Amino acid sequence: MSLSASFVSGSHKRTLSSLLAGRVLKRPKQDDGQQLQEAAIQLLDQHQDLRSLFREVGNPDIFRCQREEQRPAGVSSGTSGSMLACELRRQAARLGVPVPVLSVKMVLERLKQITEDSEMLTSSQRVQLGVLMESSRDLLSQEALCPKLLWQEYKRGQRLPSLEVVYDLHFYSVLSLKYLIESDEDVRSWLVPQLKALCGWMPPDEGDEETKQVQQRVLTTVAGVLVGAGFDLSRDGAAADRKISLLCCSVLDDMIFWVLDVVETVRSAGTGAELWIRIFDALLCGVSASADALQRFFTHSLTQILTYKPQLTVSDAITLQNEWTFAKVNPSLTLLFRKLASIFSVEQLLGHLQQVLESHEVSWKHVLSFLSTLLVYDQSGPPSLKDLLSRLLSSAFEGYDLENLITAFLLARQGALEGPCIFSSYSDWFKMSFGGGSGYHASSKKSLVFLLKFLSDLVPFEPPQYLKVHILHPPFVPVKHRSLLMEYVSLAKTRLADLKESLEDMGLYEDISAAGASVQPQCQAAQDVAKAVSLFESTGRIPATVMEASIFRRPYFLTRFLLALLKPRVLPVKPDARMSFIEALRKADKIPGVQYSSYVEACLTHRQRSKSEVCLDTNDDPLEVLKIQLQEFTELVVDGNDGEMSAQLSRISHTLSIIFPGSPDELIGQTVIRLNTDSVFAELHGKVVNMILRSFCQWLLKASQTNPPNKQSPWASRFVCMLLGNKQLLSSFIQRLWDLFHHQGPSLSAAHLLGLAAFMVHLYASPSPLVQLPSPIPSQPAPLGEALSLALVCNTSTNMLFCVRLCVAAVCYGICIGESLPRQQQQEFIPSSLYKKLLYLIPRLMPEARRAPADGCMTDRPEEELISLWSNITDSATTWRKTARHLWRHGTFQQLEETPQYQLCFLEWLDHELRVQRGEDALSDAQRQEYQRWACLERYLARPEGRGGCGGDVKKLCSQLLGAVMDQQSSDLSLEKPCRTGVAGTGTCLPDILSRLQELVYEMEVANLSGSRADLSDFLFDAVSQRCSSMATSSSLSIGAELGLQRALLTWNRVLLVLPAALFIKVKPEGGRMTLDCNKLIEHVNQHQREVCSPAGFLSFHITAHFLKGLLCASVRCGHPGEEVSRVWSQMSVRCPLLLVSTARWWQHLSPLLLSLWRRLHDGASPPEQLQLLTDSQHWACRLEEGRVLQTPPAAALLLAASLHRAWRGCEGNRLSFSAALSSLRPERDAKNRQVLVFLLFLCVNDYLSALLYPQERSHEKAGGFCAELLTVLAESADWLLIFRSNEHSVYQSVTMVTSDERARLMPLAFCSLLPQQSAELLQTLVRGPGFLHAAILCYLSVLQLWLDGHIPTPTTPLSKEQAMVRTVLHLKRAMKTNTITLYRQAEPPQILSHTKQFLLSLISQTSPAGLASSQLRQLESQCADLDPELAAALSVNLEPHSLSPEMDFL
Repeated sequence: MSLSASFVSGSHKRTLSSLLAGRVLKRPKQDDGQQLQEAAIQLLDQHQDLRSLFREVGNPDIFRCQREEQRPAGVSSGTSGSMLACELRRQAARLGVPVPVLSVKMVLERLKQITEDSEMLTSSQRVQLGVLMESSRDLLSQEALCPKLLWQEYKRGQRLPSLEVVYDLHFYSVLSLKYLIESDEDVRSWLVPQLKALCGWMPPDEGDEETKQVQQRVLTTVAGVLVGAGFDLSRDGAAADRKISLLCCSVLDDMIFWVLDVVETVRSAGTGAELWIRIFDALLCGVSASADALQRFFTHSLTQILTYKPQLTVSDAITLQNEWTFAKVNPSLTLLFRKLASIFSVEQLLGHLQQVLESHEVSWKHVLSFLSTLLVYDQSGPPSLKDLLSRLLSSAFEGYDLENLITAFLLARQGALEGPCIFSSYSDWFKMSFGGGSGYHASSKKSLVFLLKFLSDLVPFEPPQYLKVHILHPPFVPVKHRSLLMEYVSLAKTRLADLKESLEDMGLYEDISAAGASVQPQCQAAQDVAKAVSLFESTGRIPATVMEASIFRRPYFLTRFLLALLKPRVLPVKPDARMSFIEALRKADKIPGVQYSSYVEACLTHRQRSKSEVCLDTNDDPLEVLKIQLQEFTELVVDGNDGEMSAQLSRISHTLSIIFPGSPDELIGQTVIRLNTDSVFAELHGKVVNMILRSFCQWLLKASQTNPPNKQSPWASRFVCMLLGNKQLLSSFIQRLWDLFHHQGPSLSAAHLLGLAAFMVHLYASPSPLVQLPSPIPSQPAPLGEALSLALVCNTSTNMLFCVRLCVAAVCYGICIGESLPRQQQQEFIPSSLYKKLLYLIPRLMPEARRAPADGCMTDRPEEELISLWSNITDSATTWRKTARHLWRHGTFQQLEETPQYQLCFLEWLDHELRVQRGEDALSDAQRQEYQRWACLERYLARPEGRGGCGGDVKKLCSQLLGAVMDQQSSDLSLEKPCRTGVAGTGTCLPDILSRLQELVYEMEVANLSGSRADLSDFLFDAVSQRCSSMATSSSLSIGAELGLQRALLTWNRVLLVLPAALFIKVKPEGGRMTLDCNKLIEHVNQHQREVCSPAGFLSFHITAHFLKGLLCASVRCGHPGEEVSRVWSQMSVRCPLLLVSTARWWQHLSPLLLSLWRRLHDGASPPEQLQLLTDSQHWACRLEEGRVLQTPPAAALLLAASLHRAWRGCEGNRLSFSAALSSLRPERDAKNRQVLVFLLFLCVNDYLSALLYPQERSHEKAGGFCAELLTVLAESADWLLIFRSNEHSVYQSVTMVTSDERARLMPLAFCSLLPQQSAELLQTLVRGPGFLHAAILCYLSVLQLWLDGHIPTPTTPLSKEQAMVRTVLHLKRAMKTNTITLYRQAEPPQILSHTKQFLLSLISQTSPAGLASSQLRQLESQCADLDPELAAALSVNLEPHSLSPEMDFL
C-alpha cells in the first residue's frame, strides 16, 4: 500500500486541492490536528508564489470536483480559504504590508488575467471567475479581504467597470451593488454607459444561449437593485437615503430616455432597446424590490415617458395626430407601454394619464400612442375612455377650462382613429356630446360661446375631415344664437377652401368618420351612386338628395356623381336597377345629352373589348405585407395572448384599409350592403379575399388540433369583427361567399367546409350590416348571416348534400363554441337559419332520423359528448351521415327545437319542399311521397301550434298547404308551367303538394272529419277569401299588389280544379228536404273570380265547367234534383251574372259534358228545365244571326243577351245580318227585348273597352260597329244610359257584377270614346233622349277624375308607324262615308277628354234650360266647380233660369 502511494506521488505531481480532496477520505483523529497543520505549513513553504497558488485554486477541474463531491462530516468547507488566508498573513508579515492590501492585489491580478477587458466573458472565463469569487468570499469570511479597498483598486485599474464582474461580486456576496451605489459617487458616470453597452452587445455566436441568459440576468439584477434602492419607501427618510434614491431614479430615467431616443430615430429598435424593455417582465418575477416599489417605479417610468421632450404643441398634435395610431407607431414603443401597463387596471392608467395631463407638460405623441395601445390591447379600455371623456367635458364646461376641453377632443379623436371595432367614430362622439339640447354646451350662452370659440381657434390647425364633421353635424344651437354658429361655419368653409377640400367634394350620403385620411372623391362618389341606386330600386323614384344635388351642388353632381354613375361597363341584357336609374335621370333632363351619348358609346366599346375590365392597383407590396401578417397571426391563434392578438389584428386592419380604401370606418349599423352577383372582382381584391378565407380555414384546423372551439382563444370572433369594420372588404367577402355557395359548394373539401362554417357562425354572432339581396330574390334587407344562408339552396340532390354538410359543420361548431356559455349567449353562435335547414334536410335524406330521438340522447357527461361531437366533425374519415346522426341525437340540438326561433314551422317546411326540382331530387317519387306524408301527418299534424304544427287540426293543415301553394306565386317558380325546363318530371314539387292536399280533402270528405260537406265548402272558400282580403287591404291597390292578388287567384283556380267539384256546393236540409245552397260559391265568384277573368267578363272554360259539374253532382243528394238545379240556376241572372254569361259563352263545349254527366247521375233522365233553356237560347241566337226569327225562349234577358253575344262574336263582322236581327227584336214594343238589347250593349261595350286597353286584340272596329248598331236601335230609349251609371238602382245594375271593379270604373271612358265616333244623325237622336246630357256630363267628369288620379291605364302595345298610317287612312275613309266625328283608336285620354268637352259645350249651348232638372243642374255645377270650371260656367250661363232684368240679357 505504501509502495503504491509512493509510486503515485513520484509519478504525478499532485495539486493542493487534490491532496486535500484525497486526505479527507480518511477521518482524522482529534490528536492528529496539530501534526496535520504543521505538515500543511511545511508544504506551503515549498509554494511561495501566491499567484501560482491562486491559479491553482482557480483550476476549473478542481473547482468542479470540489462542487460535485460530497464533503465528509468534520471537514470545514473553507479549508482552502483558511489555508490561503494563513499564507497571506504570513507573507504580509514577512513583507510588512497589511493582509487586505496583499489579498486585494492578488485577487485583482487574477481577475485581470481572467477578464482580459472583454464585455462579456466566455464560458470558461465565467467558470474561472466563479471560482475566484468563491475564494474571495472565503477570504472575506476570514477577514483577509477588504471589499472597499478591492473596489477602489479595481476601479482605479479600469476605465469602466465590467457589469458582469460587478454582477459576480454582487452574486457571490463579495461586494453588493447596493453598497457600490451608496459608496461610489461616480457610479452614474460608468453605470449608465455600461448598461447601454451591455444592452447593445451581441454574442459572436448567435446560438450562445448561455451568454444571452447571463446578459439578461445581469441587466435584471442591476435594474432590480436600482428599483429597490430608488423606490423602496420602507426605510427611514434620511438625507443619505434620499440621495441614493434620486441617484437610482436618475440612472433608470437615463435608460428610459435612451430607449425613447432609439425608438424615435429607428423604426425597428433592434435588440438593444428591446432588451432593456424586456427587463420589465423580469422585474415582475424578481425579488430585488417589493411590489410597492415596483408599482411606484412603473408609475414613475410611465410619467417620464409621457412627459419626455414635450416639444410639440397642441396645434402640432392636432395636425399630426393621424400619424400616431397604433398601426403606425414603433412596435418597440407599444411594447414598452404594454409592459408598464401590465400591473395596473385601465381605470388606474387613465386616472394617472389625467393627472399627468393636468400637472405636466406632456409629449403628445407618447400620450396619444399610449392611449391607442391601451385601447387596442384591453377590451375594457373603450368604456373607460368614454367615462374619462365625460368627466373631462363636464369639468371643462363647469369651469370653462380650455385644457380639459382640448384634452377631451384629442383623446376622442385618437380613439376614433383606431376604427369602429375599437371606439366610436369622431362624428358619432361629436354628435352625442354636442348634437342635442342636452349637450355639455347647451346650459347657457356662455358655454355655447366657449365651445364655438374653441372650435374657431382650432380651425387653422384642423385636418379637413374634422371641419367637415363640424359643418355637417354642427353642435346644437338655439335659434336666437344661430348667428354664432354661422360665423364658425363660414370660417370653417373658408379654411376648407384654402385646403382645396371644398364640401363640394363630399359625397351625398357620406358619413364623416374619424379616419385620418379622408375618402377620395372618386371612391365617395361611387358609394353615393350605390346608395342612390339602392334607394331608387326600393322606392321607384329618384332620391330627393340626388335631385337637390343636381340643383344646389351641380359641380359635384356633374363632375363626380355622374362620372361615377356613367362609368362604362358591359350592360346586361335585362335592364338592372342602375340602368333604370340612369334612364330616369335622363328623362328628368339631369344628364347632359353629350355625356349620355358618350356613355352609351363607351359601353359598346367596353363590350367589344372584353367582358370585364377592372382598374387594379399594381402595387403588390400591401399583398405581401398582408401575407406576412396573416402568417404571424397563425402563431397567435394557439399561443398568443389577447393583447398580442389585438395588436396583430390592428396591423392587419391597417393593411386591409390600404387595399380596400373605401370608407373603412363607416358605421356598420347604418349601412345596407347591396349584393351584386353580376359584378366582377378586381384581381387584387379577389386574391385578398381568397387569402383570408384560406388562412381562416388553416387557423381553425391548427387551433382545433389541440382544443375544441370552447377551449380556444377568441381569435375567430375578433378577426371577423375586424373584417366587419371595412365595408368595401365586407362587400367583397359577401360576394365571394355567395359565389362559393352557389357555384363551387359541392367541390369544396371538408377542411374548407369547416372553415367556412365557422366563418358564417361568427358572422352571425357579430353585429353586422344589412344586406340587400339581388333582385330575383324579392325581400327586405336581411342580416348578414341570414342573407348568406339564402345562398344555400336545397332544390337538387347536389345542393342538398352540400347544404347539409355545411350546416352540420356550422351547427356543431356553434354548439361546441357556446357550450360553456349561458343559454341565451349560446344561441348567438348557432344560426337559426342553418339549424332550420338541418331540421328540413336530415329527416329528408336520412329516414332513420324521422323516428323520435332516443331517450338516452341526453347525457350526464356533456364534456365527453362535446369532445365526441367535435372529433366527428374534424375527423376526415367520418362520413357526413355519421356526423349528422350524432348531431341529431345531441342533447343541445334537441333542446334548441324547443326555442321558437329555432322551430321549423309547417309553412317553412312547405316553402323548402316546393322549391325542390323533382327530376334532380335526392329521393325517388315513391320516397318523396312517403317523406311528405310523414311530414304532414306524423310530424306537423299532431305537433302543437306553438311549435309550428297544426295542433291536430286537419283543416288548419289543409289551409297552410293551400297558403303555401298560393305563396309560390311570389317566388321564382312558375305555377302555370310546372315543368319549367321543358323536360317532363324536372319541375317543382308543386304537383306532389297538390296531391297531399287532395288526399287530405278526400279524407275529410270520406271520414266526415269536418262535420259536414257544408263546413268543408265554407272552409275552403273562407280560406281563399281571407287570403285575398289580406292582400287587398286598401280600396286602391298598387299595381304590384293588384298583380299579386291576380296571381294568387290564378293559383287558387289551379288548386280548385284538382279538388272534387261537389265540395263547392252546399247541401242542407230545409223544409223537410235537402236543398242546394250556392251562397258561398256566388259570393266567391262575385268577390274574387270576376277580378281575374281573361278575357274580361268571362270565367275560363275549366272553372265554369267545374262549378257546373259540382252543381249537378251535389244535386244527387236532393230528393228532386232537376227542380233544385233549375231553382238555383234561375237566380243566377241576378245573383251571379258572371257565371251565367260564362256558361252561355262556353255552352257549345259545355253541353255535351254536362248533359252526359246528368244522364250518368240520373239514369238517362231528361236534363233540368234551366239547362234546356240554355240550349234553347243558344239555338234561338244562332237562328236570329242567320236571319230566321224564332219565338223568344222564356229565359232571362241576360242569358238571351249572352247567347246573342256569343253568336255574333263569331259572325266575322257581318253587320248587315246583325242590324237585321236587331231590327226584328223591336225594343220599342217589348220591354224584355229592350232589356236584352241593353244587356247586349253592355257586353259589346265591354269588348270595346278591352280593345281600347289591349290594342293587340285588333277587335276595335268590330266591337265599335256592334255598339253603333245597338245605339241606333236603342236611341229612342234612355235605358242604355244606365249601364254607364252603375251606382243607380235599376234592372240593369246586376250586369256590373260581370266585370271587375276596375272595368266598371272605366265604363265612362268607353262612353266618351264611343260618342264622338257616331254619325251626326245618330248623335242628334241620342241627344234628344231623356237624361242624355246629365249622363254624358257625369261620364265626362268621371273620366276626368280618373285621369287626374292616374287611374286610367295606357294601352299595353302601341301601334307601329306603319300600323298608325293604315289606321289613319281607314279612319278618314270611314269618316267620309258616314259623315261622323271620329277619333283614332290610339287616342290618349287627354284627346278623348278634349273631344268630349267640346261636344258637351256645344250640346249645352243648344240645350234649353228645361233640359235639366234643378237638382241635376246643382249637382253638375258642384262637381264641375273643382274639376272643370269652364264647363261649370257654361252650365250656369246657358241652363240657369233667367233671373236678371231684360236690360242685363246681354250678359
